[in-house]
Amino acid sequence: MTATADRLIGSFDRVLRALLTPPTAAREMPASRLPQPALDEAQRRHSAGLMRVNHVGEVCAQALYSGQAVATRDDVLRAELLEVGREEGDHLAWTADRLRQLDARPSLLNPAWYAGAYAMGWLAGKAGDAISLGFVVETERQVEEHLAKHLETLPAEDHASRAIVAAMREDEIRHGQKAKDAGAAELPSIVGSLMRGASKLMTTTAYWI
Repeated sequence: MTATADRLIGSFDRVLRALLTPPTAAREMPASRLPQPALDEAQRRHSAGLMRVNHVGEVCAQALYSGQAVATRDDVLRAELLEVGREEGDHLAWTADRLRQLDARPSLLNPAWYAGAYAMGWLAGKAGDAISLGFVVETERQVEEHLAKHLETLPAEDHASRAIVAAMREDEIRHGQKAKDAGAAELPSIVGSLMRGASKLMTTTAYWI
């Protein structure tokens, strides 16, 4: 079996695990030891909408890192991308668990989100490792901003969701800094603007669907 075929099989396995298999976390869910006061219906729906958005973000993270890992020719970078993807897998499991606790479902459009994010990751990887790392930096910067806004709008009583989002935000900041330290290129501002536009479409839609 060639190295390329092996990478593609691994990538397909990650698709199945991201979309069809209940995710499991290597780290304990941040909210597991916190009290969980009852939320009223409006609070529950809002928390569920935000956590659905965050779950979609983690589905996209699995796709992005997988696409980048397939595209790069650098074995060391590929291993690092897959390791970050595994850490993001904890976020996927945490948000999935919290959605169940809130009696809510994931986005019905997850396969489409995954496909689009995978294509973006693959293209970034084919553009070169420095560009690919720059894409990681910009992605994590925007995700960190988005999570910070969620901490402002989540119900104060929803300690569980707030703890998950706070832990995710810390990881995203660390991942972005790691990519920057590894030699990430600064992306043109137009790329960041296009990424923000795509993110806005995704977050607005995923809140409801």
